[in-house]
Amino acid sequence: MAGSAGSSAGKRAGSRRGPRRRSRHSPRLLLLTGGITALVVAWGYLVWAAIDFGAAARAGEQVAWAFLALASLGAVACLFAGLMLGVRLLRMLGVLSPQALGEPVDPDRAPKPKGGKRAAR
Repeated sequence: MAGSAGSSAGKRAGSRRGPRRRSRHSPRLLLLTGGITALVVAWGYLVWAAIDFGAAARAGEQVAWAFLALASLGAVACLFAGLMLGVRLLRMLGVLSPQALGEPVDPDRAPKPKGGKRAAR
């Protein structure tokens, strides 16, 4: 075979490399990670404050009970918002898909029936 050493010139010859992936660094990803970090830090501070207010409330300070309730509610809200942003970040990175969360891909289009053409008859 003449010319077969070193080059493949068949009709299916081509580069074995796939298309280059674009960089995943975007301002939106940085904003999400910054928001998650800020919410987790705020959550930690509010939990620490709630523990401190709880100790003061048990020592007899009546106003500390109100601050304990506010710090607890704030900590719950921060943790919830941080988890929601975390899910959004994982969806943007492609770790979670809408199907995994039970959401249809396109709300205007009905999901495909299972079983193919034969089951549709």
